[in-house]
Amino acid sequence: MQNSFRNLVYGVALALMVGYVFYVGRGIIVPVVASVLVVYVILGLARFIDRIPIVGPAVPGPLRYLLSIVIIGIILSSLISLLINNLNAVIALSPQYLESLLAVIQQWAEAAGIEEEPTWETVRREVFGEINIQALIGPTVGWISSIVFVFLLVLVYAGFLLVEQSNFSEKIGRLSPDPDKVAIIRDIIADINDRIGTYLAMKTFINIILGVISYAIMTALGIEFAGFWAALIALLNYIPYLGSFLGVMFPVALSLLQFGDVTTTLVVLLALSGAQFFVGNFLEPYLLGSSLNLSPFVILVSLMVWSSLWGIPGALLAVPITAIMVIIFSEFEGTRPLAILLSRDGQVPTREHKAGDVFATQPRDTDPEATGRAPSPAE
Repeated sequence: MQNSFRNLVYGVALALMVGYVFYVGRGIIVPVVASVLVVYVILGLARFIDRIPIVGPAVPGPLRYLLSIVIIGIILSSLISLLINNLNAVIALSPQYLESLLAVIQQWAEAAGIEEEPTWETVRREVFGEINIQALIGPTVGWISSIVFVFLLVLVYAGFLLVEQSNFSEKIGRLSPDPDKVAIIRDIIADINDRIGTYLAMKTFINIILGVISYAIMTALGIEFAGFWAALIALLNYIPYLGSFLGVMFPVALSLLQFGDVTTTLVVLLALSGAQFFVGNFLEPYLLGSSLNLSPFVILVSLMVWSSLWGIPGALLAVPITAIMVIIFSEFEGTRPLAILLSRDGQVPTREHKAGDVFATQPRDTDPEATGRAPSPAE
């Protein structure tokens, strides 16, 4: 009992120290973690190209990776271009939106029985204070510039990781002179690759479908910047729970400014919420199931923790990082109970060779063919 309490104290202290390092070094660590996840997506896309009949087998491995990088680069460049172009359009249309907002405020004031008709001067004085539009544009442009820089940095990191991928298996083999320990490490990496790679690939596919459905709805209803909002909805859907809410609220708020009509805004809200409900309650469970085996409560807590450490990037990366932690925890006898508590149903797979026995000296059969283990993407 004394040893258990001591280990608990050590674990909490270690978690606090690691959390502090993650918070202080977030500017360096976040692009590195994001680049690793981008590599997962690239490898998944390369495997998808390989499965295309006739075309896939004829394409060499390096060319598949190059095609995957080009496709992802085009998508990211398109998103950045879409963001910049729509920001300029929003700035140009801001006077019109302000007039629509003022008209809505005046309608609500009239319905509430307020005798004096609100104007922007009274609204600024009573509600918003002095709003300086020009002062808000500068930080926004700086924020977009930082996003572009981080995107480019992530792509550079991902490129170097792909170049070193061919040597990764050899590096793993040299981590220990004991082939049994190496086999266990390879199993853990293979499990992480399979589960995280599958999650990211399927989640990306689901988000694209959600973006297409949302784009069709907004285009049919005449929402301006439908392409930008659809891309934002698809991106925010990576964030559990909160992302779906934010993805709907932004275009709904714009529809209120654009049309100045509450009825039309309610139609937009119901249509986009219906798309989110269909994807989140039918399509996503059907395609993903419980592939990561994480408790919903754990997902929510991890979202709060990682977003407090890294902001929006932390919210986007929360689920993959937590899933990796659970997989690693399940491989050690001391942390396996924690992995069980973090899982959805408590069913944590038990391997034939546990990582808690890494330092054991008993001879074991480490022949990869005997274990039936498939090579990991990293190999």
